[in-house]
Amino acid sequence: MTSTSRSVAMSLFGAVLFGTAGTAAALGPDGADPSVLGFMRLFLGAIALLVAVPFFGGSLRRLVILIRRPGVWVMAVCAGAYQPLFFGATARTGVALSTLVAVSFTPVVAGFVGWAVFRERPARAWFLATTVAVAGLALRSAGDLDVGNLSGLLMAAAAGSTTGCYLNAAKVELRRGGHPVELPALAYLIGSALLIPVVGNGFTTVAFSWSLLVLALYLGVVTMALANALNIEGLRGLPPGPAATLMLADPLTATALGVVVLGESLQVVAVVGMVLVMVGLVWQSRAQSEAPISAAGSTLG
Repeated sequence: MTSTSRSVAMSLFGAVLFGTAGTAAALGPDGADPSVLGFMRLFLGAIALLVAVPFFGGSLRRLVILIRRPGVWVMAVCAGAYQPLFFGATARTGVALSTLVAVSFTPVVAGFVGWAVFRERPARAWFLATTVAVAGLALRSAGDLDVGNLSGLLMAAAAGSTTGCYLNAAKVELRRGGHPVELPALAYLIGSALLIPVVGNGFTTVAFSWSLLVLALYLGVVTMALANALNIEGLRGLPPGPAATLMLADPLTATALGVVVLGESLQVVAVVGMVLVMVGLVWQSRAQSEAPISAAGSTLG
């Protein structure tokens, strides 16, 4: 397996793990405050990554140096901001439309910001594959959309944009010698600290239970720590735009689990949409695997 193919596999696997979060939350206890759950997810993800740092060739001492890097703070602000933005969007506009807008903005912002930062013009394959995949997501969500108000749409777009910017900041730090476990560990820790004022009194309204703890641990360790470490490792051989497009495997996984585990049903148009998402992902994966490697060590497909 080439280094680029390995990066594609890492990004796809990370996206699949991200995609299990919704099903896990649906199987968890009722009444969990979304903002508190978002904080716990980020904080426990940070703790898990900090524990893992020494086992993956990293150094906790190096975090003192990393904390002074602007890219790490960009990652932290983006990781922290995503939680209230996305949960706020779902409260105003609904889960389906918020997810559609957020995940659609991520590859677009990642691609164009990467173009500006790294001077790597996205290839035609990326434009076409992303368009096909986003069109598929639109079809998948067509029957569930509740347009709601403009503020919800703007918050969802901002949430997706933070992920796109996060990927570019991570890419900058990787090129400066950053470690794929150290970087998200510190970013999540700072990001969760930034979230404390946002959560506010939400902590006092949470009814603790073992099922809530198990849910928070799964969301933090698997869908944040492990998934993000895989995505950042994947960035070693991928530009941010294509890496973000591969992350569209997230809603594909969520839909599949919704049908198999939660017993949800899909209309024909939704099935067509999911097929289009798969076509876009396969297209992008093949384009990346066959693309030449630039002098900077990043594929441009």
